[in-house]
Amino acid sequence: MTQDEMKKAAGWAALKYVKKGSIVGVGTGSTVNHFIDALGSIKDDLQGAVSSSIASTEKLQALGIKVYDCNDIDQLDIYVDGADEINPQRAMIKGGGAALTREKIVAAIADQFICIVDGTKAVDILGKFPLPVEVIPMARSYVTRELIKLGGTPIYREGVITDNGNVILDVHDLQIRDPKTLESQINAITGVVTNGLFAHRGADVVITGTAQGAKIEE
Repeated sequence: MTQDEMKKAAGWAALKYVKKGSIVGVGTGSTVNHFIDALGSIKDDLQGAVSSSIASTEKLQALGIKVYDCNDIDQLDIYVDGADEINPQRAMIKGGGAALTREKIVAAIADQFICIVDGTKAVDILGKFPLPVEVIPMARSYVTRELIKLGGTPIYREGVITDNGNVILDVHDLQIRDPKTLESQINAITGVVTNGLFAHRGADVVITGTAQGAKIEE
């Protein structure tokens, strides 16, 4: 089974958590694209979706699924999204696709966070994947200096502007043994919008695509 086939297995397995008539929180990325395809197969049973990125919104709308604004929604039953890394405690690094801030917002609204990944994303210690940090442009140099103080090597992701009009610093050389503390420390730096650690709001359910199919951990 190829990596993409494992992603597809995870994405389609998440359909079991979608309630008829509900509005579904939808993330961003290659694994989520398979989940969106799966949603298209039951679109007549859905009220609609809330999306974490312009790219996902366009894909949902192309399938005929109504997309709601976050401000019009009080609560979501589920939010389904991928991860760049996930540890055994279900803390994650996200933001490889630069949608981390909107992903955190949708995750905050949802009662249940369902993380869909392929088996390559599981790690014991977060940090091999560079940690994305969304930064207001005028603060980029200052935030870079502060991230160096925390032990990381920040690299400006050139040519990338987030859906919110900001820039991304990817922080290399981290071994993140206390994700909650580091998440709070980075978010406290002036000029940071948010960072890609999802530790305070980790996954409630992990669906991993494997060569044997989807493995569900609740």
